Amino acid sequence: MVASIAILGACSSNSASSPTKSTQSPSTSQRASAVSTPAAGSTTGCTSAVAAGNVVLTPKIDGHTRTVRVHVPNSAAAGKRTPLVLNLHGSGSTAKGQEALTGMDAAANKHDFVVAYPQALIPNGKGFDWNVPGVPLIGGEAVPAGSADDITFITSLVRLLEQSYCIDTSRVYSTGFSGGARLTSQLGCDTSDVFAAIAPVSGLRYPSPCSSPAAVPVITFHGSADPVDPFNGNGQAYWAYSVPDAASRWAAHDGCNPASKHQTSTILEYTRCRGGAQVILHIVPGEGHDWPGGPPLPASYTRVAGPQSNAINANNTMWAFFAHYSLPQS
Repeated sequence: MVASIAILGACSSNSASSPTKSTQSPSTSQRASAVSTPAAGSTTGCTSAVAAGNVVLTPKIDGHTRTVRVHVPNSAAAGKRTPLVLNLHGSGSTAKGQEALTGMDAAANKHDFVVAYPQALIPNGKGFDWNVPGVPLIGGEAVPAGSADDITFITSLVRLLEQSYCIDTSRVYSTGFSGGARLTSQLGCDTSDVFAAIAPVSGLRYPSPCSSPAAVPVITFHGSADPVDPFNGNGQAYWAYSVPDAASRWAAHDGCNPASKHQTSTILEYTRCRGGAQVILHIVPGEGHDWPGGPPLPASYTRVAGPQSNAINANNTMWAFFAHYSLPQS
């Protein structure tokens, strides 16, 4: 399992500092103060033009120097508020590896959103792992003492990007692959006031307890032949229950009417939920541990992680879902 994910980590030559400071789980107010936070609807990043293309940022957040790759769409213009998608890499991978795995830059150009690829800090081979609260690492290893709080990092990063780019603060979304999907699942519970919807890929979980008082729109994708995070559960310590079970737990949290449940061989959806939320699971028949519709991967990866599939394009499908949701602005 480690080898299968580390292949993607090897795609990147980026590096980040190892954790150097012990962090406790901060309160909401502490997290907000990690960087200065613009008011809702702020135009802080809208005062000057930002060039389209890619840039690597190395901000210091909560005492740690982090690495973030940002792609600005070709349609970017001064004063034009643009949605933001955070795209989190899998265990043992990197921001650059996630950019290559998902091919999301092209989708950002097509659908006019900024995409940011943050990088974790816990070393794992040639890549890094996320600190998902209360969740062990691959192989059941505990998160090292002193690891950075990645919920603080992600929420603070959103505010920092809102200061640097002309972001529509009501239309911020999170997606991620494998370990990044597990962190995205946690963000849905902990930061539903930041993210309007989430889209975990090959890694949906329902964190318990889930502190979000709001219904959280969720779309997720998972291969039926995933050998890393098995579709039917019974995997590693963090992977005890099935993906349909995770979706049903989110549906219960979102107050979805049980009568709204609809299931076929390729989709499980709950559509009558509080606040207009939906929970949708796309089942990709025969696919392994992969990003559906992503760029071709080397045989060295698919031999371990299972076959790819173009039966559905995760980027376009999740964007169509995201486009339905925005946060209320005061």
